Amino acid sequence: MTDARKTSQIRDLGLADAGTLKIDWVREHMPLLRQLEDRFRKEQPFAGKRISMCLHLEAKTAYLALVVQAGGADVAIAASNPLSTQDDVAAGLVKRGVTTFGWYGATQEEYQSHLRAVLDHEPFAVIDDGADLATILHQERPEQATKIVGGCEETTTGIIRLRAMADEGVLKYPMIAVNDADCKHLFDNRYGTGQSVWDGVMRTTNLVIAGKTVVVVGYGWCGKGVAMRAKGLGAKVIVCEIDPIRAVEAVMDGFSVMPIVEAAPHGDYFITVTGVKHVIHKAAMERMKDGAILGNAGHFDVEISKPDLSSLATSIRRVRPNIDEYQLADGRRIYLIAEGRLVNLAAGDGHPAEVMDMTFALQALGLREIVENRYAPGLHMIPRAIDLEVAQMRLQSWDVGIDTLSEEQEAYLHSWQ
Repeated sequence: MTDARKTSQIRDLGLADAGTLKIDWVREHMPLLRQLEDRFRKEQPFAGKRISMCLHLEAKTAYLALVVQAGGADVAIAASNPLSTQDDVAAGLVKRGVTTFGWYGATQEEYQSHLRAVLDHEPFAVIDDGADLATILHQERPEQATKIVGGCEETTTGIIRLRAMADEGVLKYPMIAVNDADCKHLFDNRYGTGQSVWDGVMRTTNLVIAGKTVVVVGYGWCGKGVAMRAKGLGAKVIVCEIDPIRAVEAVMDGFSVMPIVEAAPHGDYFITVTGVKHVIHKAAMERMKDGAILGNAGHFDVEISKPDLSSLATSIRRVRPNIDEYQLADGRRIYLIAEGRLVNLAAGDGHPAEVMDMTFALQALGLREIVENRYAPGLHMIPRAIDLEVAQMRLQSWDVGIDTLSEEQEAYLHSWQ
């Protein structure tokens, strides 16, 4: 096993005790992962294997890394976002033997060096977030890519990138699309993003949501969650979309729908959840009211056009932790949360532990699937049996029972006469 204390690159190992407390807290609220930890410790599915992970370095992710480690793996993990890393959690992981690369506020150069360092771990398999590891492997390390047996991808953005690679026939190893599992996007994307975005916004701004107008850009599962929770907090909600079917859905869910330039004068808060660059651009910014607050809940910090915002500004200053004020020539002020990075993680603690328990159970079981059953290179759906297993584990943790079909009912459902 790698000596984590010697090879890790973190801020301060002295923070380990505080990080351990955070990890232990989420462990108590993640019964599915606890069950898998016990199972993996007995069965050792990753014995002797090096596993590299690229995920947000916070407590819930840390516990996933420890569950994989319990299965016999030599685990290395790198941060997937410079502003979501919690330095005490990183230290707590190192103390428990997980090689860790990342610190809060890393520069772009430092961030990239950490990603390369986790690949220097020579992984047998990977867990990726946004396909950052896949991009480096295929652009810079194609020979190493051919040695990887496979892995799992966490996010919508990562699936988009991996699907593009697979469509071009260049993806050199198999990846399981964890994000596309029902037990991921129906709950993590919707309820997790919905709650954690507003956790981050409210703790950062200390301003009310009720009575305000919220513009949600993108009405996928994440956007649905953000809009639903904004409505529950008493906001008026406007949705911006490019997909006519999702736009119809938003209208029938009770929201106004219009293009971003038309929505711009009305919004008090703007939240982007699209995976597309520059969905809030100069033309919209020029029409925003004084005091508009912008936050992004997509993977990369490109959805709000920071170059456009900077070009409009006569001055920029930090007015609160994680809030930058852009003063425009006409005196209006636009506020950007967390430099346009993931508002729920860069300005908060991310999704609730109970929600991530399901996602990370999928990750752990998906990783086991890809290690034990060799798949062909390409992008693969997670087996339906794993999706159903995680749902059943969640119901059991709540002590909730459901009905089952009788043989007669099964026969009826599968008959055409």
